[in-house]
Amino acid sequence: MEVIYKLLEGSWEDDAVQNNTETSVFTDSSKVHAINHHGKYFDVPGIAITEPSVQRTPVIYQAGALPRGLKFAGENAEAVFINSSTVEAITKTVAKIRAAAVAAGRDPHAVKIFAMQTIITGETEADAQAKLEEYSRYIDPVGGLTSMSGWTGADLSQYDLDEPITNIESNAIQSTAATISNGTGEGAWTVRKLGEATSIGGFGPVLVGSGASVAAELARIQDLSDVDGFNLAYAITRGTFEDVVDFVVPELQKLSRYKTEYAPGSLRNKLLGNGDRLDDTHRGASYRLGARNSTATTDLSSISAQLVSQGAHS
Repeated sequence: MEVIYKLLEGSWEDDAVQNNTETSVFTDSSKVHAINHHGKYFDVPGIAITEPSVQRTPVIYQAGALPRGLKFAGENAEAVFINSSTVEAITKTVAKIRAAAVAAGRDPHAVKIFAMQTIITGETEADAQAKLEEYSRYIDPVGGLTSMSGWTGADLSQYDLDEPITNIESNAIQSTAATISNGTGEGAWTVRKLGEATSIGGFGPVLVGSGASVAAELARIQDLSDVDGFNLAYAITRGTFEDVVDFVVPELQKLSRYKTEYAPGSLRNKLLGNGDRLDDTHRGASYRLGARNSTATTDLSSISAQLVSQGAHS
């Protein structure tokens, strides 16, 4: 991340791009600087090879709620995906992420947090239940368990159907492995329970109901947990998303919980409302040209001169 920040924030000055058709000068080379990075893992002496976008650093999304992931989120993330099965679990995870942002010197709400949610909905409660019953006809627990084995990095076929699954160690998606190891409010996960739970929408909560009832429940979860929004999984694609647009979004708009038009500008401005660039308190902002941590001191013209000199001697 340090290398990325230096390249995107600290290599090109804001007015380096001239794009002057009369002089045929695209870039003022004196305003493009080498980052001269020499770290534990990487040596990157050169420049960013493309001019910066309006955002410079893209919006940083992150997933993971274990201690290392929380620290990373607090320092770097602008949006975080979480997966918790209850409102209580969502609330605890949100509080930890907000605290990690504060520990990194940032506003606790500088990080937008999105909880995973699968929504099965229709015009009425009966319509939604009918869809759930139809989808359930196509459940393949073995397929679900295969996916979970891939996500966790653990071979779940080693367990008997009703054997408790505990202490999964993995270098794959560690938060998923930890969630399985920690069990449910009703006890440990078993292969059978896990196969049933992941059969629709993956490993996350499933909300079934009319557009109005789903919108009300989403609002309730947000009010209780301080979560910013929801990361939608799906039972079928594209039908699940079309149903949310058709039945849930209008109800959320009635509750003033969903926008009716897009904000101007970049994704960052639409998401955070504070302009196109990283917030000044964000870690990446400290690598801008002129900032305290910035090490970009060599401009492109001097690099070109060095290369010409080397070429003359070769």
